[in-house]
Amino acid sequence: MRQKPYLRLFASLVALAGLAIAPVAALSAPAATGGSADATLAARPMTQAEILMLAEKVANYQIAMLAAGQVHPRNAADSTDPKGWVQGAFFIGLTHLADRSQSPQYRDFLIARGESNRWELGRRLYHADDHTVGQAYVWASRHGAGPAALAPMRKAFDLILANPSRADLAFVERPAGAGDPLCFDRWCWCDALFMSPPAFIELSQVTGDPRYAAFAKTEFWAATDYLQDKESGLYFRDSRFFDRRGENGEKVFWSRGNGWVFAGLANILTHLPETDPDRARFEALFKTMATRLISIQKSDGYWNASLLGDPGGSLPESSGTGFFVYGLAWGIRSGLLDPAVYAPHVELGWQALTRSVHDNGKLGWVQPISDRPELNTFDDSQIYGVGAFLLAATAVSDLQDTPGVKSKSRRKR
Repeated sequence: MRQKPYLRLFASLVALAGLAIAPVAALSAPAATGGSADATLAARPMTQAEILMLAEKVANYQIAMLAAGQVHPRNAADSTDPKGWVQGAFFIGLTHLADRSQSPQYRDFLIARGESNRWELGRRLYHADDHTVGQAYVWASRHGAGPAALAPMRKAFDLILANPSRADLAFVERPAGAGDPLCFDRWCWCDALFMSPPAFIELSQVTGDPRYAAFAKTEFWAATDYLQDKESGLYFRDSRFFDRRGENGEKVFWSRGNGWVFAGLANILTHLPETDPDRARFEALFKTMATRLISIQKSDGYWNASLLGDPGGSLPESSGTGFFVYGLAWGIRSGLLDPAVYAPHVELGWQALTRSVHDNGKLGWVQPISDRPELNTFDDSQIYGVGAFLLAATAVSDLQDTPGVKSKSRRKR
């Protein structure tokens, strides 16, 4: 008899929780346990297999926490929503690991999670955060779940296409209890460019219906024209930050916010046809951001939580760094970025990320849920940060067999 979805999900969680205690500590470089970023930068070289084993260790720890019903004390309530963006970002990273791992448990977990969710998106029709998990559903549809995994998402997106929002993109906060800002019916904050556009574009790719991608491109460029700072090439989080300045008069560009955009671009380009008339524009935007990002990477490999803020004495932050490392490594692999220029930055960022991993697989230095640069600690771990780490790890592992890329992570044989 076929198991009920929630029973299959429970079985997958229990199996992976068992894997999470496997001793893989030797694969990760020692992590700084204090509040400084002066840990030894020269971690020992890692082979492709070791990179993926470290990724599995981090994924297994996070899945074990989900199985136990545990979230970090500084996680917001929406961290427990299996259809929300917090877990959805983790599921997206997990799809990349499932594609490369020899273990079938990650695929089984993702299928079981989708079945348990009845393949539904979040409850808010237009809200980009509630579309995030759809990207994992598209992956599942290609890996055994079939068309059933797409049906609720197609129904929701068809409603959006039939009744597109005309909301203004200006971010106007509403009184407490009055609900989300009205602009949230569109992509008026930069995080949304990771959450929703790739789902629409992937849905066009898998269904052959071009309407979803056409909508995503129109809305993406509207958001970019509104939020991207033409001088720096970076994105303001939303319109509230247009005139805000940091301690030294610098513009405030949030690391993770720009990480969402940069990783979202990589995911869009992965699924956008080479013949698409907008592809050249997306590639140019990706390259513009990449050029700017490597110019502001800190010497310890991380990026500042406030990208243009004073890097002196600033703490590590692994979620923005994870997304940046992912995008840069993906760009090299795809042929968009010159490995001679960008590979050293990928290597430096990857070594920083390995130092963020606790001995038990917990990922630290993740800034808690926010909408702006804030402080965090080595003990701060968030589910979406693990998603960023998995994206980075799998992309870095792919570089180990990329011709022309000389990375210190490749061990001489």
